[in-house]
Amino acid sequence: MKTLEIKDLHVKIKALPNHPEILTGVNLTLKTGEIHAIMGPNGTGKSTLSETIMGNPAYEVTQGDVLIDGQSILDLPVDARARAGLFLGMQYPSEIAGVTNAEFIRAAINARRDDDDPISVMQFLQQLDQTMETLEMPADMADRYLNQGFSGGEKKRNEILQLMMIQPAFALLDEIDSGLDIDALRVVAKGVNMMRGPEFGSLIITHYQRLLDYIVPDVVHVMKGGRIIETGGPELALSLEKTGYSHLEAEE
Repeated sequence: MKTLEIKDLHVKIKALPNHPEILTGVNLTLKTGEIHAIMGPNGTGKSTLSETIMGNPAYEVTQGDVLIDGQSILDLPVDARARAGLFLGMQYPSEIAGVTNAEFIRAAINARRDDDDPISVMQFLQQLDQTMETLEMPADMADRYLNQGFSGGEKKRNEILQLMMIQPAFALLDEIDSGLDIDALRVVAKGVNMMRGPEFGSLIITHYQRLLDYIVPDVVHVMKGGRIIETGGPELALSLEKTGYSHLEAEE
């Protein structure tokens, strides 16, 4: 079992030193074997949290820590955090011309392996074919440039393809349901659910209960004002679907 711990995390935008902090004291512990969901109003810091955990240099940690198995990762660059077991499924995946999907995924897998033990081409292609079939992706997507010309739904499936191939310990999934129709949502959720197990944990950022109908979380957190203000089980998300966040604002 591995543990990702966020302790009293305060974060601001590095380029705006006089701007108020976006995160104002986030505390959260995620263990492998668990799926956590984070919900909350727009602009409350949910995406900033995932980007900060992954090491986006645009953000500055002014207080607190992020630890994996008790070891701080704040001084590690993004690639080292990925090798330590983190994966970020982005809300708006980037397009990279000149690098195919297959090339990118194989390089990402090998970056987590010893230099003298790269994944064999045959093993990689077999796993890639099987995973793409599971996600109902056409075979030619392996040879297309990374996300270039992809629809929103194709980009989100591609993020889950990378997740399933790389097999990280912790996945930070930022609004993987945005822009998806019901069929694409079902397929994306299927991929995440296939990852569930004792060696995998995920922090899922979403606005909508519909995703959590397919990926039932163990824990639901509500963020407001840059911190977590309420934590509960799956029933908390169902309650928020009916009531919204106004009552939480009134109680703060």
